[in-house]
Amino acid sequence: MKQLLNTLYITTQGAYLAKDGETVLVRVEDEVRLRVPIHTLVSVVCFGRVGCSPALMGLCAENGVALAFLTENGRFIARVEGPVSGNVLLRREQYRRAENDDQTATIARSVVIAKVANCRTVLLRGAREKPEGPGCADLEAAALRLLRLAETLQRPLALDTVRGHEGDAARVYFEVFDHLIVESKDAFFFRGRSRRPPLDNMNALLSFLYTLVTHDVAAALEGVGLDPAVGSVLIWFSFTGPQKAN
Repeated sequence: MKQLLNTLYITTQGAYLAKDGETVLVRVEDEVRLRVPIHTLVSVVCFGRVGCSPALMGLCAENGVALAFLTENGRFIARVEGPVSGNVLLRREQYRRAENDDQTATIARSVVIAKVANCRTVLLRGAREKPEGPGCADLEAAALRLLRLAETLQRPLALDTVRGHEGDAARVYFEVFDHLIVESKDAFFFRGRSRRPPLDNMNALLSFLYTLVTHDVAAALEGVGLDPAVGSVLIWFSFTGPQKAN
């Protein structure tokens, strides 16, 4: 069984990653800071001035561990990976289904249902943590609207209709997102989604986290032999939600 979501993030500038047997070795100024067995990892993400030995790249490739490089600010640069697993028959079937509107809509509906359910869980948790606080009623009302959208998505729908409901769900979620921020409100607040470039600290943080999630999703798809480029537009839109016009 492949363990997912176990990612090693290297943010210390000047760090160097090397192979030590079956272990990822992290050095900073010739001092060993960390040893992690390769079999416990699914991916390694390096930020900024982080070096990596060819031997470690080979170890990651042999064990199916994705190795990604980002700028210090979180902008994606490149990803190193070994041979693609799976077989051509699996990917041919994936491409066939991508051309079938009904099958595509079914897959998209499953993705959106999961997203709506997770968003609703976050809102309900936020309401429980401050039952008497400002915005609690708004969080509960938004969670109820998401429940109704999730119920609507339970029946077969056309792909464009699924996308429309996804957009509605994202709008409901982000309308009350600012109520979820309870610390450092002077620096972190949410007035609307913006990107390329993000216009405030919270949008910069969201874009950074979306980059990490996209890396993990692509690694998970490739880990089972699927092509992450197929359907990536829907997945990316599901992460980012509606965009604020600049």
